[in-house]
Amino acid sequence: MISLALQGGGAHGAFTWGALDRLLEEEEFEIDGISATSSGAMNALAVAQGWLEGGREGARAKLTRLWESIAAQSGMLRWAFHNPVGASTETLLLGLSRYFTPGQINPLGLNPLRAIAESLFDFEQLRNSPPFKLFLAATRVRDGKLELFDNDRIDIDALLASTCLPQLFAPVVIEGETYWDGGYAGNPVIEPLIYRCESSDVVCILIQPLTLARLPASAREIAERTVELGFSTTFLRELATLQQAQRALAGSFPLSWLGRRLKGMRTHLIEPGESLDAYSSKSRMSTRIDFLRELYGFGRERAELWLAAHR
Repeated sequence: MISLALQGGGAHGAFTWGALDRLLEEEEFEIDGISATSSGAMNALAVAQGWLEGGREGARAKLTRLWESIAAQSGMLRWAFHNPVGASTETLLLGLSRYFTPGQINPLGLNPLRAIAESLFDFEQLRNSPPFKLFLAATRVRDGKLELFDNDRIDIDALLASTCLPQLFAPVVIEGETYWDGGYAGNPVIEPLIYRCESSDVVCILIQPLTLARLPASAREIAERTVELGFSTTFLRELATLQQAQRALAGSFPLSWLGRRLKGMRTHLIEPGESLDAYSSKSRMSTRIDFLRELYGFGRERAELWLAAHR
């Protein structure tokens, strides 16, 4: 049995699609819980909904439907953000977001993810009959606090909160609180998989490589790297804290339940390595199906390497 921690990162979440697709082929892997952020949250709900409908094969099929649906919405994105001439939508949105608020860029408040989610996910079923524990991360705007929406609280608003990039979409209000993308507070979050799940194995599927093949040199590369660091430092700090606690407990005896739990945790990383080095932050907004399938292929390859080394 394993738990999964799924990092977010826009369209690069198709890498996670590929990694999950490969892991779901392994019959011995049962899922205890999934903690997910942003596009990772979309992947998590696809796995959960598909599992309810048809087990692991249903989960694989639902993941494919999710990313094909995202690709099919590229025309709607262009229309929603007033880009009828066919210019690169991702270039246009990045440019506009530097000077205008989401309300000015997108006055109708359109969010293509809402239509996709409502067509693919039965939120009432996911709340009442979840196949495993789910935790979707969002960031509370007023104080930056991490908010985890668990099975009892999962609905369309919780999902949209986890995926809400404030440069493009209006903040999501839930019970009087305003939320942005979960990546600002935890991307992904390990804590609920330690304290609220039973599995001792946590597989973290990352979209950002842990190390760079080369350091950023140009102004654009430096700007992109600062954004990446902002979305990954919380996870790296949480991982380091767990490892530090395990070292401190190494020689301790007897241990409390929590001590035994922390000491026995095993974290595993599936990350893209150099496979995404050629892509910039702009490509995180690209929903072309050929690009998404390329990322899917990278994800399957990296999961295969992890299985060969660590199964």
